[in-house]
Amino acid sequence: MKKLDGFMHGINLGGWLSQCTHTREHYDSFITEADIQRIAGWGLDHVRLPVDYELIETEDGSPIEAGYQYIETCIGWCKTHGLNMILDLHKTAGYVFDDQEASKGFFDKPELLERFIRLWITIAKRFVKDKDILIFELLNEIVEPDVSAQWNQLLARTVAAIREIDADVRIMYGGVCYNSVTNVKYLEPPKDDHIIFTFHCYEPLIFTHQGAGWTEGMPLDYRTAYPESLQTYIAETRKYLTQMMADNYGDTIDIDQQCSKEFFLGLFREAVDAAERCQVPLYCGEYGVIDRAEPQSTLRWYQDIHDAFEAYGIGRAAWSYKQMDFGLIDEHYDPVRDKITALL
Repeated sequence: MKKLDGFMHGINLGGWLSQCTHTREHYDSFITEADIQRIAGWGLDHVRLPVDYELIETEDGSPIEAGYQYIETCIGWCKTHGLNMILDLHKTAGYVFDDQEASKGFFDKPELLERFIRLWITIAKRFVKDKDILIFELLNEIVEPDVSAQWNQLLARTVAAIREIDADVRIMYGGVCYNSVTNVKYLEPPKDDHIIFTFHCYEPLIFTHQGAGWTEGMPLDYRTAYPESLQTYIAETRKYLTQMMADNYGDTIDIDQQCSKEFFLGLFREAVDAAERCQVPLYCGEYGVIDRAEPQSTLRWYQDIHDAFEAYGIGRAAWSYKQMDFGLIDEHYDPVRDKITALL
C-alpha cells in the first residue's frame, strides 16, 4: 500500500475553528503558535485542522476574509515549525455529522451541492499555493448508510472542479457511516494519482465514548475497561447504542476474540485491501479515547491501535489536542500523556 509520507503521525486541532463558538475572541485564544511548536516538539509531522463553513462563508455564500486569515496563519505556523497540514471541511452549509435532522435531504438539494462545490473551488484557489504541505479533506463524516452512491457522485464532481484549478494538489475523502473503516471499500476508484482514502476509528465505541452525553443511548455513568472480549463490547453496544454502532465491524472480523492489536489488524484489513486495489494511501483522520476512561486502559488502547497502524503503514491524526472531551494536553491525561504522545 502507498505510504502518505509527511502525514504519518499527527493530531487534530479540534474545537478551534470548528465545533466552537464562532467568535474572534475564541479564534484568537484557543490555539496559538506555542501550541504548534509544542506539537512539533512531540515529534509529530502534521496537524489536521477542522474548519466549519461559518468561519469562511456567510449565510449567503460570500467569502469571509477574516476567517481565511486564521487558516493562513496556521499554515504559516506549520511552515515555521516543520509541520504539514490537512485542511478538513468539518461542516458545510446544509450538512453536519452531529445534526442529522438539520442535514436531512442534503444530497437531494442541488443548490446545496453546488454551494459545496463552489466553496471548494474558493478554498482551492486560495490554498493551492501551499500544496507542498497541504491536503484538502472534502467533508468530515457522512452518516447515512444509504447515500453512498450520491456521495461518490458528489466526490467525483468536486474533485473534477478542483482539478480545473490544480492537477496534483492532494485530495482526501472517506466513506459513509461516520467515515467508518468498513465503508472505505464502497468508495469509487479515483481517476488520478493524488487521492487519499480516509477513515475514522473509535472502536470499540462503547469503550472510547463511555459516558459521552452526545452519543445516543449512552448512560452518562457508563464505564468500561480495555481490553475486554469483542463479544462483551458488542453486547454492551447493542444494549445501549444503535444497531449501526453495534454492527460496525465488517463481515470478516473474528468476533470471538479479545480486543488487541489483532482486532485492529482485522478491522482495517478490508480498507487496506481497497486502498491497495485503488493504489491510494490510507489514512485515519480521527481516533482517540474520551476523558471518562481510566488512563491505563486508554494507554493500552493507544498501544494496540498504534501497532496496527504501524503494521499496515497507515498515517493518522489523534483526536484531539485540546479539550473536546478528548484533549491530550488536559489534566486527565497527565499520568499517561508522555507515553501516549510517543505512540501517535
